[in-house]
Amino acid sequence: MKYIQGQSRNQTSLFPVSLDQSISIDNEVRVIDLFVNNLPLKEFGFKADFVENGRPAYHPVDLLKLFIYGYLNKIRSSRDLEKECKRNIEVMWLLCNLHPDHNTISNFRRDNPKAIKKVFRATVEIAKNFELIGGKLIAGDSTKFRAQNSKKNNYNQKKIDRHVSYIDKKLEEYNKQLAEQDGDEDNKKLIQEEIKKHSDRKEQYKQIENQLKESHEAQVSTSDPESRQMIIRNNITEVAYNAQSTVDEKHNIPIDYKVTNNNDSKAMGNMLRRAKTILRSNEFTALYDKGFHTGSEFKTAHDLGVNVLVAVPGIPGSSQSPDPAYNVGNFKYDKENDCYTCPEGKSLTSTGTWYQGKNYRFKQYKASDCKACPARPLCTSSIKNGKLVQRSEYTPYIENNKHAIENNKDTYRKRQAIVEHPYGTIKRQWGFSYILTKKGIDRAESDVGFMFIAYNLRRIMNIIGYKAFREYLQGILLHISFIFCQLKLIFGKNERRKNLIKFQSGIFTLT
Repeated sequence: MKYIQGQSRNQTSLFPVSLDQSISIDNEVRVIDLFVNNLPLKEFGFKADFVENGRPAYHPVDLLKLFIYGYLNKIRSSRDLEKECKRNIEVMWLLCNLHPDHNTISNFRRDNPKAIKKVFRATVEIAKNFELIGGKLIAGDSTKFRAQNSKKNNYNQKKIDRHVSYIDKKLEEYNKQLAEQDGDEDNKKLIQEEIKKHSDRKEQYKQIENQLKESHEAQVSTSDPESRQMIIRNNITEVAYNAQSTVDEKHNIPIDYKVTNNNDSKAMGNMLRRAKTILRSNEFTALYDKGFHTGSEFKTAHDLGVNVLVAVPGIPGSSQSPDPAYNVGNFKYDKENDCYTCPEGKSLTSTGTWYQGKNYRFKQYKASDCKACPARPLCTSSIKNGKLVQRSEYTPYIENNKHAIENNKDTYRKRQAIVEHPYGTIKRQWGFSYILTKKGIDRAESDVGFMFIAYNLRRIMNIIGYKAFREYLQGILLHISFIFCQLKLIFGKNERRKNLIKFQSGIFTLT
């Protein structure tokens, strides 16, 4: 049986193939090259000017191309990218045979979180240009990316106290053994070594405790200082970062992202404010899950003029009545008279006094004859007092959201399909379920930024096609070249022209 035979490794070619001829015309690496060449990297904040002395630096154009190629091909590690520069013909073509070392590659990602965010914005502008963003329905959510910090190296006050208490007990035992030693110098020396080892550990925990107090945070991580232990699902926790994203409904394209180390409860207002700026409109509806259900955030949405649909969480056990029919949700509020009517028809009134809670102000409502009510055992578990209803300053916004959810159930059902699409691709298909970088939230944001840049570019190419995307980018470059030629004729070679053209993601204007 015959097999297809390979070519001899020693065979020479009469007509050598150039590096450019080795890359097919429809290879996506050519799109990466065109995309980055169209970006005003200096305006984005990438450092493009370097001192004359010393070894010349690599241009940010080349390093940005390398990272975008890497993330599109599931390669994030700076050492792996360094290897690709020497063995991957596509990378050789893209970087014109440059071979930056892993430190240079890593430092580029570390030093440019804000500029990387602007590159992501450029992908959003391209999507707008092709009318891939509807701007009428968006969905927001977050996902946890595991940090480069183990649970063992994450501490709160309770954990520190537990460790110190254990060490104190061990020291007490060793000191007691040391006092009982009588002439056995070898054993005495071993005990003293253990005492020193545990004393040193205790000092380390005390230093971590001081760090915790100075930071005014509930927890501290020693390997990646800004990462935090968070609930991933149910009762499972990980030391992680929380990445917020906003995704447009039309083609599931992310228009914004932000990396935080907080939970979702206070995130919605800020993300809506950013979405309004990006879309240049507030005429859209935003969908969020129950983790974002916070009164102050509803007020922010109202002030922005943005419609939101947020899932209503269940009533916690501590707020439940013995009989669910007597839960506060079944009490009717009369806005005109500022009072509640309970299921028994009794009126609960307020003195009009506003009380200050931890995060909001509230009024209290109660009925004068509540204790004599025959339904009291069904309504409240309080032994001394009657039913007490609290109404916060944000309750009107919460009630409006509840009515909106009830009237727009079909719209809200789209939330998961919209916002989970990018996360499914990035975390499940590409395997980017953790943060590769260390030492802070800015570096983590650079890593996440490249994930979303790669996702948007891949999504745009899949929707409009490689050929249309390449022709669009080529057209921009030709247009730019034409403008420069015209300016050269008008102003002459020596005229300073750097302020005459302002590029914005391939769309530029004369200023």
